[in-house]
Amino acid sequence: MRVRRLGVVTAGGDCPGMNAALRAIVKAAELEHGIEVVGFQDGFAGLLTDQARPLGFDEVSGILVQGGTILGASNKDDPFRVPVQDGNSTSYVDRSDTALATLSRHRVDGLIVIGGDGSLRIAERLARKGLAVVGVPKTIDNDVAGTDRTLGFDSAVTIATEAVDRLHSTAASHHRLMVIEVMGRNTGWIALEAGLAGGGDVILIPEIPFSYEAIVAGICDRVKRGRRFSILVVAEGARCPNGHTVVRELVKDSPDPVRLGGVGAVVTHALQALLPYEVRYVVLGHVQRGGPPTPFDRILATRFGVAAVSALASGETCGMVALKGGRVERMPLGETAWRTKCVDPECERIGVARSVGTIFGDRPHAQSDTR
Repeated sequence: MRVRRLGVVTAGGDCPGMNAALRAIVKAAELEHGIEVVGFQDGFAGLLTDQARPLGFDEVSGILVQGGTILGASNKDDPFRVPVQDGNSTSYVDRSDTALATLSRHRVDGLIVIGGDGSLRIAERLARKGLAVVGVPKTIDNDVAGTDRTLGFDSAVTIATEAVDRLHSTAASHHRLMVIEVMGRNTGWIALEAGLAGGGDVILIPEIPFSYEAIVAGICDRVKRGRRFSILVVAEGARCPNGHTVVRELVKDSPDPVRLGGVGAVVTHALQALLPYEVRYVVLGHVQRGGPPTPFDRILATRFGVAAVSALASGETCGMVALKGGRVERMPLGETAWRTKCVDPECERIGVARSVGTIFGDRPHAQSDTR
């Protein structure tokens, strides 16, 4: 069936590059395929409440450089798990048919979902109900399987790297260990790449267990070599030596209720008791998700958007566009949505970091100097 009108949602958390993807989708749909585009507000919530708006050239003009999303986003709405309050108790109902009815009412032939792993799982379930769906992988965490890079990751790493750069001067001036906590949920991609790019002396990620003794041994070795300060980059999902992650809060009724955060403070207090000089910490937080996208993400968003429209126009019913070896390809959504891409502890980047003396806290012997 020829696609005459497609829908698009920006679901999950916001990140730089989503607007650039919307712009590419609208322009490619109209110019290359003669397809109309309708956007739905606030992720999947717009499908449940019928909040739709037409998207044309005027609506996407000038948004290439803007962060966030003009459609709004939500990481709390799942059409397959809608909370219903009954007195003091909450039950959950499947209202995916309501979402499909909204799309049918707007004569939508296919849906593009710009989202992370949770949103793409919802998209895959909608595809199983007969909806033609193509996913665009976006998340600063870079944890979507099947793609080398997700939209928004490069921007987040750039922001985190700049923060690491800025900590060097204050750490050196006061001879401190500076701890910087970055996002990433249960994977360490941001911490690894920002730490490697910024010359972090210690990098702690969920995929590599660490001990405080190994960290202290490495830092003390740096002190012996005349290095009177150190930078430690820790991913929010890094597991403490007891095997637990630090949870900031639990969000009721959210499909993903666990909000990580606070490991930077825990690591700081533990190391302060073991080191003879001052330890301070910084939590970078949502700054990593804000602001304009990097040139890389603007280009990737444009490539992903064009490829997603082409996929629907050519008859794709359950796919995802992905960056593989520098090329944008299509992947089966069912093979990617239900897996998480974690950092391989034996990967080339980890090996390179170890070769220049980066401490991961998993080896008890002293490390060499990173500078």
